[in-house]
Amino acid sequence: MFSLPHSVERMLERVQLEKSTEPADYGARRDLARIGEDQALEILGRISQAPAIKKSLSAFISYMVKKYCNEPRTPERRRPEPAYSQESVNFSAPSTVDFGGSRASTSGELSPNIASPRHTAIHVPPRVPPNPVPISISVPPSTPPPRDPPNPVPTAIHVPPITLPLGGPPNPMLITKHPEQLHDGVMQALGELEFRKAFLILSYAGRKKVNDIVSVDLIMKLKSLSMANFEQQLWEIVKNKGCIPASDRRKNLNWDCQKTYIYHCHIDSDGSILFKGPYLEDTSTHFHRVLGDDNVLMVKFSSGNDYSNHKFLYHRIAEEGIIMGLRRYRFFVFKDGGKEKSKDPASSSVKCYFVRTESKWVLDVNKPYILTNKSIQEARNIFMHVHTLPSVEKYMARFSLILSKTINLKLDFASVTVEQIEDIPCIDEDGRNVFDEDGNLMIHTDGTGFISEDLAYKCPRRIWKGRSITPREFQTFLDGLEATETLERHSGVGQSLDIEPPLLMQVRLFYDGTVVKGTLLVNKQLPLRTIQIRPSMLKVNRDPNFMLASHCNSLEVVGTSNLSKKSRLSKSIIMLLHYGGVPQEYFLELTRKAILDAKDAKLSRKSALGVASLHGNMDDFLVARMIACGIPLHEPYLEHQLSVMTRAEWNGLKAAKIPVNDCYYLMGTADPTGTLEPNEVCIILENGQVSGKVLVFKHPGLHFGDVHIVNAVYVKNMEKIVGNAKYAIFFPTKGQRSLADEMANSDYDGDLYWVSRNAQLIEHFKQSKPWSWTCSKPKESRPRRPIDFSSNDLERALFQKFLDSTFEQSYAMSEASDSWMAYMDRVLTECVPDMEKQRLHAKLLKLIDMYYLALDAPKKGSTVEVPKDLKADKFPHYLERSNKPSYHSISVLGSIYDMVSSFQLQEAPIDVVEPLPCFSEQAPQHCLDLWSTLYHEYRKDMQAALGEKDAKLKNLAAEQVTLKYKQMLYGAEEFEKSTRNREDIFAEAIAIYQVVYNHVNRMEKKEVGRCGFVWKIAGHALFELHARKQSEDSPIVIQKSVLKEILRVNC
Repeated sequence: MFSLPHSVERMLERVQLEKSTEPADYGARRDLARIGEDQALEILGRISQAPAIKKSLSAFISYMVKKYCNEPRTPERRRPEPAYSQESVNFSAPSTVDFGGSRASTSGELSPNIASPRHTAIHVPPRVPPNPVPISISVPPSTPPPRDPPNPVPTAIHVPPITLPLGGPPNPMLITKHPEQLHDGVMQALGELEFRKAFLILSYAGRKKVNDIVSVDLIMKLKSLSMANFEQQLWEIVKNKGCIPASDRRKNLNWDCQKTYIYHCHIDSDGSILFKGPYLEDTSTHFHRVLGDDNVLMVKFSSGNDYSNHKFLYHRIAEEGIIMGLRRYRFFVFKDGGKEKSKDPASSSVKCYFVRTESKWVLDVNKPYILTNKSIQEARNIFMHVHTLPSVEKYMARFSLILSKTINLKLDFASVTVEQIEDIPCIDEDGRNVFDEDGNLMIHTDGTGFISEDLAYKCPRRIWKGRSITPREFQTFLDGLEATETLERHSGVGQSLDIEPPLLMQVRLFYDGTVVKGTLLVNKQLPLRTIQIRPSMLKVNRDPNFMLASHCNSLEVVGTSNLSKKSRLSKSIIMLLHYGGVPQEYFLELTRKAILDAKDAKLSRKSALGVASLHGNMDDFLVARMIACGIPLHEPYLEHQLSVMTRAEWNGLKAAKIPVNDCYYLMGTADPTGTLEPNEVCIILENGQVSGKVLVFKHPGLHFGDVHIVNAVYVKNMEKIVGNAKYAIFFPTKGQRSLADEMANSDYDGDLYWVSRNAQLIEHFKQSKPWSWTCSKPKESRPRRPIDFSSNDLERALFQKFLDSTFEQSYAMSEASDSWMAYMDRVLTECVPDMEKQRLHAKLLKLIDMYYLALDAPKKGSTVEVPKDLKADKFPHYLERSNKPSYHSISVLGSIYDMVSSFQLQEAPIDVVEPLPCFSEQAPQHCLDLWSTLYHEYRKDMQAALGEKDAKLKNLAAEQVTLKYKQMLYGAEEFEKSTRNREDIFAEAIAIYQVVYNHVNRMEKKEVGRCGFVWKIAGHALFELHARKQSEDSPIVIQKSVLKEILRVNC
């Protein structure tokens, strides 16, 4: 094994990036090493200046080296100066991060104070050769051996200082290379703090050096303070030093809550760094639970004016790592958070994470850490044997499963049996297996397995996107919100809504190096402590030759089968239903009813609650609680918020999001009894199985045949398997093709299916032929496997995939969808000639295939482009494409849009904000004085919080401000948890009401929205006080999760 000189490695990296080519192979690297450093730099410089590479970089290098070796030489001939010298390769780019603390290290050593890149090249000191821990990888007989042979041909190889390999183990000597870092008292002192405090100092320092903000003595004085007091004291120190804006302050009085801490690192296009946070999230991941929150950095890279000018710098940062104090973090994993790409890189859905690999902080050195002495690739193998995957594209797509938001089921895997059972194949009429166009066996059970009932009982009944929303027993309102009956059907000790386990669980199973993704159906017939998985669920296989002391075995639950909120139609499903024969007038009538319901929101408590429940996520269900607790509808803030929600409902209706009865979203799985016929399903709802014809559809289906008419039948033996568990749709395991596959190429790994029992939709709809490929799928080139890469090259390839996903996004999916919408609009317009419709129909079939190809393109590594002749040149007016030519559509969607637009929302100007009489009693003067001051401070705090550019961070900051003032009123997070005297709380609650409402009345323009402070902070106290003053019983305390359960609204 050999290593290229450091300067040659750097120059080779640059050429690879400039030419956007695959890394040089072993032979090319050997050739470069054979001719020596200067000659190698000369050749790479010539290649860099070449206009194009015809075959491959490796072939070009070998050709140039051969040409060089064959050139005649005389002793008198002076060797030409290389095009790129060693000094120029170690270029003075702005890629050092001064960690007094604001620049990222791009040298191999941990150096916080590197001279300005304008004057000094990046320092490359002599390095200790790495001693990588060998990784045993099983190689099938047909697999070629790794590229680096164990015994390279002896040549006159220059032995240079060796860089730390990206995939190699961290070298404990590295951090000792810069004694000025280790002897920096402030940096050492930070290591004596708990990590949250150390990070907060680095975060509050902003772009200034930490040494200019705090001293060793100050750190020691603050060390023993509680987290809340520590933050308060630190902010007082830095707030007038111009370090960070007030919006970046992390004021959170609930530092000891059991939430996930997210530590942010923002890297600008010049290489400068800002630490931000920590931020708190209610959900967690397997990744964070295994490594610990403080060992993970979420890293955001700026695109600057032109990303292409910065990608070399970003690669350097990824290779050398991010240095924070005396810690080093290295690139580990990324995940694309959504199928639809954002056109604004600043709001990219792609999340990138670095992990701590080295540290010289005292508290770290003395604490066991799971990644100690492990390379990055060994660290990944703790989670799964990801090196066994067939391509780099699938490598990160599968590895990012550790980032799913989940709830961990605490299982003792020593006592759990994980069995593999066979998938059920699709069989033709002659009893033979059916294969798809790629030669793959088609199956009926794609992505679904079983779990024994005892293990299923360990799972919370209701999980949504990794968050438990399980309700307890409760009472509620029916018909005008009168507390008439309990919704809990079970009585007796210990019985509740959680009497049955979840019927289906969407899971990620990490088990001895394997990864399973899919759903597990509760099976009462399985032995205790048993999980059964199928080959279609296996996303990463175990390498039997890979020896690791331990794996992070875990069963992680993403979601459970629940009954969804009230279903709404969408543009695409309306078009498909109308194409299938549902008359336009039916959709217009639904729209009229929805408009009237929205208009009645200010008049009817029932209508108001309906609107508040549909838009509860706008205000955390505050308005729904106000209505439920009897606050009059004419209360100014309640009336204002209902107007806001009505307008949101209006906008939703314009976008064809129309409420419809007897429609649900249900998680799907395969029939465990094997009795369903090809066109039958079994549906279990609140009261058990249902029967009759139903429509079934799976988003994001675009094909005319993606909506199916099937028969829901009663399956006698189903209860023997699932008991009384609820909410799912079961598909047959008979026939030549899976019903799920016929609907937008779906499966059973957690997909939600739209199910309609609506009699009018079923009466009119006529099903079209199911979707199948109309054009030949592009043949996939044989990809390079992860084991075909060297450690360094694999890390570079993975990081390049991250950069491509973030900054060079594909819009094929959105382009195909938009053009499909435009053509379908014409097809559904009566006045369009039949010949034109036939032409458009042919285009639609091609666009549908393009769309489905684009859905799977990221994990297959393919590139999809919509041909110009398939792109629409005009778009219907209801799509509101202001930057593109449009026309006025008279189709069903155009008519819906025009109908909603014609109804004007009447909002009379407000002259005075009338407070409720029950809160008009004069509050104590000292309470008024106190909250006048606090309300003034609140407005400044909230203004700062809303100054955050990132929408998610803005919401988090606003939540923390609200929590701060609730703590001041209650001495706790909520009224119900407060130990303060109730009368004192009521007095201050009335004072808050009067201070804020009087403030709004003094404004020239009455901004009623400002009254939200009252109800967000003192709402629960005012609810109870209002009930007392109305001589009613105390209001029923309803948890937010319970209210959602009542209204059937998921998070």
